[in-house]
Amino acid sequence: MRGEARSVSRVLVVDDDAGVRFTLKEMLRSIDDVEVVQAEDGVAALEKLSSQVFELVITDLRMPRMDGMELVRRLSTMPHAPRVIVITAHGSERFAVEAVKAGAYDYFRKPFDVDELLAVVTRALESVRLRHENERLTGELNLSRSLVFTSEPMGRLAQLVQRAGSRDVTVLITGESGTGKERVAEALVRASSRAQKPYLRFNCAALTEELAEAELFGHAKGAFTGAHRVRQGLFREADGGTLLLDEVGELAPPLQAKLLRVLQEGEVRPVGEDRPVKVDVRILAATHRDLRKRAAEGQFREDLYYRLNVVHLRVPALRERPEDIPVLARMFLDRFSGRFHTGPLKVPEGFIERLVALPWRGNVRELENTLESLVALSSDGELDLSLLPSAEPGEVVPTSSGAAPDGPRPDEAEAAPGAGLKERVEAYERGLILDALRIEGGNRSGASRRLGIGRATLHDKLRKYGLDSAPDEGGS
Repeated sequence: MRGEARSVSRVLVVDDDAGVRFTLKEMLRSIDDVEVVQAEDGVAALEKLSSQVFELVITDLRMPRMDGMELVRRLSTMPHAPRVIVITAHGSERFAVEAVKAGAYDYFRKPFDVDELLAVVTRALESVRLRHENERLTGELNLSRSLVFTSEPMGRLAQLVQRAGSRDVTVLITGESGTGKERVAEALVRASSRAQKPYLRFNCAALTEELAEAELFGHAKGAFTGAHRVRQGLFREADGGTLLLDEVGELAPPLQAKLLRVLQEGEVRPVGEDRPVKVDVRILAATHRDLRKRAAEGQFREDLYYRLNVVHLRVPALRERPEDIPVLARMFLDRFSGRFHTGPLKVPEGFIERLVALPWRGNVRELENTLESLVALSSDGELDLSLLPSAEPGEVVPTSSGAAPDGPRPDEAEAAPGAGLKERVEAYERGLILDALRIEGGNRSGASRRLGIGRATLHDKLRKYGLDSAPDEGGS
């Protein structure tokens, strides 16, 4: 199980009276883990909401420029809208009732009764917490039907998948090869209102430009050599449902233009036909390429990139979530021992630690293939660890006994006696980070390159293991 970190709830107080804002802020200080931000009217509130995430908005009803009622209406149309509590003067409760009908969560009266105010705010924040928890659990259950994981990065991805899946928006899924982008697409479809409608997949790198055009958009009979019959094309076959464009970064420029037309106009023009055909298809696109970079280099249409990138989901590499390796390994070992009829497998001591220490450039797919090979070549139910891949030159890989190639592992990296698997995995990861920092002389950029992770990911892990105070020698 992942540790539950205490999160801060952000509350936006909206009132044109600075004294009221100050009073509310002081009252809310008695609630743990609450951060208060202020805005003088509805216009200023919307500006803050456009750049920051708030769990709760407390707003007066009577304000210049934009009153509280209009703010409630605007917020009710926002995706991931915060809870809204309105403030009403004594005797004006009917306006508060109208605000609740327009989408507000609750209201309280002026002059403020401290107990009433805190009760309403606490109840609203708890409802937000429960909504997020339900969203997280639903998302994890949904994504776990396609992918096995226990890590926090995948848990966050699962929550985003649930949110994006239930909204009918175009989603761009990125990540290295072998991370499971297609499995994420499947989870998006399951979470959508189109789950029972057609779901088709097209690999944009698999066919020539002419064949890809006919496959996607269809063609008339005789449109080109070999077109002996009419073909609808994947867009029309997926009408009402979802189409995954895998490896979309490989799509030829002329087809990029036609895809842009589908996204803009909701219509396709089959090869050899003059009239466009209306289609209702949700587009999911997946790629291991950096489309922003390719667009800047003129290799991918910039306007198409922004059309595809309405929601961006990045699938983390396996080395960024090493705590998932043990559960994945167990699943693959069970699967392949059944397939090859090996019977129960004996897992050698230190086997999981060896797996966690490897770089897995090919991600989950490489791990799966490696374990399939190990099981297929096992003898008398025992795995031959000599068949495990070795690290690339320069990689710091602990041996099964816990010793690094250039000396003993640091004391800080040792797991406590009797520690569980999660603690042992975290101890190894912490040790790898310490080793990389030592070899690079404390240079965090060099350490992140050596570990094969981004600098931001390294910073997160340094904070996780209490190493963020380590000096950064010469790296930025």
